[in-house]
Amino acid sequence: MKPTYPLDPDQPDASADVEARLLESLTPLPLPEARGRALASRLQERIRASRDAGRGLITLRRDQGHWAPLVPGVRVKRLSGGQRAVLLDLAPGAVIPFHRHHEDEECVVLRGSAQLGDVTVHPGDYHLATTGSRHGVVRSETGALLFLGGTPIGHGLEVARDVVTALLPGRGQAPLTVPRDEGPWTDPAPGLHLKLLRDDGHGRSLLVRLEAGCRADLAELAGHGECLMVEGEAFAGDTLLQAGDYQLAPQGVTRPTLSSDVGGLLFVRTGLRV
Repeated sequence: MKPTYPLDPDQPDASADVEARLLESLTPLPLPEARGRALASRLQERIRASRDAGRGLITLRRDQGHWAPLVPGVRVKRLSGGQRAVLLDLAPGAVIPFHRHHEDEECVVLRGSAQLGDVTVHPGDYHLATTGSRHGVVRSETGALLFLGGTPIGHGLEVARDVVTALLPGRGQAPLTVPRDEGPWTDPAPGLHLKLLRDDGHGRSLLVRLEAGCRADLAELAGHGECLMVEGEAFAGDTLLQAGDYQLAPQGVTRPTLSSDVGGLLFVRTGLRV
């Protein structure tokens, strides 16, 4: 419906009517041919740069991949065979037997809560079980979705080894737990916050928090590594990552700039060894 004139500024839709009247009065300006070619060339260059920035990255969406049963009430989805990374989905009341770790295993909670031996973890919490340590029973009363990095899950003989050797005496080094709301954050750029979780001399594990509107090109994320979107949304270049999405940057692949329109939290591991 066309606006009725003259306009009454006290009417609630007066602004929309003014905008409609202004738009009606606009006349498109012809674009010089040379200017049009230059704009088209710049657009195509940006498209090529975006495509090249994402080349080689491996992205697995939260609704992609294959879930397989592990024990009653627990299912697992392998994310990257080379990095031994999985998502572990525990139904309410599910239990995983006590076991011993023969490699460092990192855990981040995406949903729900779980009891890892004597420790309870919640969304965004980080848990590290070091080589030689023994975990008590893992259970979840509410149900939980966990990310595990450096896990033997998917390798049957190694899983059996972990369960059997848990019967041997010795608890090993106590696991490390870092709640999401505890520990220092650094602010290397406006809207960007980093929390270092682990640095073993070969690689680092971090939580990366982006505020809405943040755009960051992080040297900390350079090189071979993986990231998991814990909550919110972020763009890796032009690739949108949402909660539960996983992305692997193989050796030699340059990570694109990270940005977020609405804010987000990511877990990042760098310097991974194949």
